[in-house]
Amino acid sequence: MADRLPRTGERGTVPRQGSADPRWGLDATAVLLLVEDDAGDALLVREVLVDSGLPMEVTWCKSLAEARVFLDATPYAVCVLLDLHLPDTHGLSAVRLVRDAAPDAAVVVLTGVAENEAGLAAVAANARWKITGAGRLLLPKIGEVKVRWSRRLPSVPSSVTVIRDAAGRFFASFVVASDPDADLARMPGAEGLPSVGIDLGLTHFAVLSDGTKIDSPRFLRRAEKKLKKAQRELSRKQKRSKNREKARLKVARAHAQVADARREFHHQLSTQLIRENQAVAVEDLAVKALARTRLGKSVHDAGWAQFLAMLEYKAQRYARVFVKVGRFEPPSQVCSACGVKDGPKPLHVRTWTCTHCGTVHDRDHNAAKNVKQAAGLAVTACRAQVRPELVPAQREEAGSHGIHTGTRAVQRHSTQ
Repeated sequence: MADRLPRTGERGTVPRQGSADPRWGLDATAVLLLVEDDAGDALLVREVLVDSGLPMEVTWCKSLAEARVFLDATPYAVCVLLDLHLPDTHGLSAVRLVRDAAPDAAVVVLTGVAENEAGLAAVAANARWKITGAGRLLLPKIGEVKVRWSRRLPSVPSSVTVIRDAAGRFFASFVVASDPDADLARMPGAEGLPSVGIDLGLTHFAVLSDGTKIDSPRFLRRAEKKLKKAQRELSRKQKRSKNREKARLKVARAHAQVADARREFHHQLSTQLIRENQAVAVEDLAVKALARTRLGKSVHDAGWAQFLAMLEYKAQRYARVFVKVGRFEPPSQVCSACGVKDGPKPLHVRTWTCTHCGTVHDRDHNAAKNVKQAAGLAVTACRAQVRPELVPAQREEAGSHGIHTGTRAVQRHSTQ
């Protein structure tokens, strides 16, 4: 069974007082479980935790099997220090086993505990925070901090990270466990919803296969005048002066406003598309390559990569289908009606007529339809998959450039 490690220079373990310690925000009746097969490493961990002042009882288990037996009988264990180098563990499967035995316990993964005293001290320091009854965040060496909550936490957080950005704003990031069933309940069922193909652009941020066009907000372009003025004031301030620091914060806040507005637009649009469709198809754009062209500023201003990342993780979270079409597919060159490839076109050509069937196409709308068909999401009225019908190759495309065919081959052999 589990072995208790005594304090250095003392006998026995930390007394079980049954009261909360106001310094650390932890209940002294809780147990910190250490899973480590090396007794020397376990003693080192114990010393670091004792020196940090944790008011908790530390219990040591040599194997994962002993830890599971202990957790089954100890529902009040709040933290488990788990070493993945144990003989009976296989990667993160050990974390899942501990989670099954104690769902409410916080699991901290350790690798090489003997060489990571600083990391253990950080783990011990990270355990001294809590959310007060008044909705404030109690942090070690800082005290209570007012928090403007953006949303209600779905579960009890296991850790918190405080982040400060370039604009001087502080953010608290919590690690929480989410319920997949609760996530699915927030979205309508996918049954009966349509599928959509999306063509991203600059004039219109997105054109959907149903003909909907979403204008590009161009947040950076609209804020250029303000940014230009703030940047000019910053360049005129003396280096390492207080006025320069104030000017720097002004520039950083202006850029943060642009980034926040763009992120909010991406969130709202991606959530709307996921809610209203059961499948979403997009083109896998080479954003880095496009950003090196003369349209680089507009490409960065659109933020395609961030938008596609949001679509992907939201589709996975809410049980939707997300398909990326290969970047070498030519959606702007193919007729969505007959499937004939009409060839590349310059960017100023926004409408074109198919030379084979005579259909007049809007460039972006046609591309969105082709993206949907290439992903295999287009269906007919009888719910059968749509594939462009086979058409004969064009005269200039027939045959092979390396092998002579027809009359040219006869003439060539007759001259030899």
